[in-house]
Amino acid sequence: MTYKEFNEKKDEFLVYIEVEKNLSDNTRKAYESDLNQFLDFWETLSTEDQEHLSFRQIIERYLVSLFYKKIDKTSIARKFSCFKSFEKFLRTQGIELALKLTRPRLDKKLPIYLSIDEIQYLLDKVSEKNLPTKRPARDKAVFELIYATGVRCSELISIKLNSIDMLNKTIRIIGKGNKERIVLFGQKAKERVERYLELERPQPHSQDEYLFLNPRGGQLTSRSIQRIVAMFRSLLQVDRKITPHKLRHSFATHLLNQGADLRVVQELLGHKTLASTEKYTHVSLEHLSHLCDTIHPANKMLKKENTDKS
Repeated sequence: MTYKEFNEKKDEFLVYIEVEKNLSDNTRKAYESDLNQFLDFWETLSTEDQEHLSFRQIIERYLVSLFYKKIDKTSIARKFSCFKSFEKFLRTQGIELALKLTRPRLDKKLPIYLSIDEIQYLLDKVSEKNLPTKRPARDKAVFELIYATGVRCSELISIKLNSIDMLNKTIRIIGKGNKERIVLFGQKAKERVERYLELERPQPHSQDEYLFLNPRGGQLTSRSIQRIVAMFRSLLQVDRKITPHKLRHSFATHLLNQGADLRVVQELLGHKTLASTEKYTHVSLEHLSHLCDTIHPANKMLKKENTDKS
């Protein structure tokens, strides 16, 4: 494959993942950036290398250069995923690259999450009048709904009025890969959303309108949701970053800590495989270990024995 051919197929690929695969706008932008970076690297090669190296060899050189630059492993892994998706796309057009790329092994990190006390403080103790925002009812509803349902940021801004069943407290979500799932929310989240609809949201002309709107009446962006969550983080006065995705982590971790079935949590989160959900069990095991130390009968007997001896 030549430089010119790659550039042409790149544009077709980006349209394909957006229209056919329904990947998020963030993923499309990330893949576009990855492919453009590869093209920039290709241009730096000598004329001799460009003429004699195969497409696979050029990709291999590019990936090796990333390791030498000490690029973050997560970023490198995403570039591998980008090339593998690009390869699958070309296969649908009868072009076989046979790259056989293997993603680098990533270090497993435990998800960061808020405690239940921290969540309760932000939702129950901080009043709307103390929020530094012109849309306090909307912003509280946004925060509450992310935590109540565990939806992704991109999924939250795509919720439409006709997606919500207030009676049964469910929302129809269109997730990654255009896959549909149903998420649940509780009475508190219902009241928050109803308060926002009553006090701040303009009367809809159609039930096909988005639930959360900006001041101009348009759809909220992911960046807007991030700013709302950052505002709540400033009220918590903790020295750690809180993002919409960490609220999603909190949702999953708290459910598992309360005894929810792992497969139920998988379904609610919209994870394709159970392995994606299992990372939350490591956090839950820490919680269970603490419970074992504090409430298990054997430990209570040991405390009694030590008290009697003293």
